[in-house]
Amino acid sequence: MAERVSRPAVAAVQTGPLLQGLPPVWHPRARLLVLGSFPGVASLQAGQYYAHPRNQFWPLLSALWGVDLRAMTYAQRLDELQRRGLAVWDVYAACRREGSLDSAIESAQPNDLAGLVARMPQMQAIAHNGGESARAMRVTRALGLPAHRLPSTSPANASWSFERKLQAWHTVFDVAGLLP
Repeated sequence: MAERVSRPAVAAVQTGPLLQGLPPVWHPRARLLVLGSFPGVASLQAGQYYAHPRNQFWPLLSALWGVDLRAMTYAQRLDELQRRGLAVWDVYAACRREGSLDSAIESAQPNDLAGLVARMPQMQAIAHNGGESARAMRVTRALGLPAHRLPSTSPANASWSFERKLQAWHTVFDVAGLLP
């Protein structure tokens, strides 16, 4: 008869380093803040928002504004965002995560959204890019601004066509006065 050995429950071990997000892209005259969840691996490696080649963020903005942002340098893209009144940041300042999927985010630390919004007095609305970001809508609505949930631009969100995403993004950008 084999002897049964009682083993203590193994606690969940957090693996990997604490990843730090990117600084906000903003201007005091920004009218819309788009919040992602946390940059993916490609974005963290490049030090650029939405750097994955299949992410539809830049193609969507290009279609909305009638300008090819992908043909610009990253610095020129950021200048264009700021000129048009768009700010970009993430809900989380830091987290642990293997890969790029939002579902793998652990030990998330929030960004100071209230502090950023306070520096943008012309802000009209906040838009959450995807479901994980939208989990913070309770926080962003408490800032006294309309908060919208947009379909994720991530390549993982293949259930929405580009045209369907464009329509949803168009509606929010129109309400915030960011369309030509």
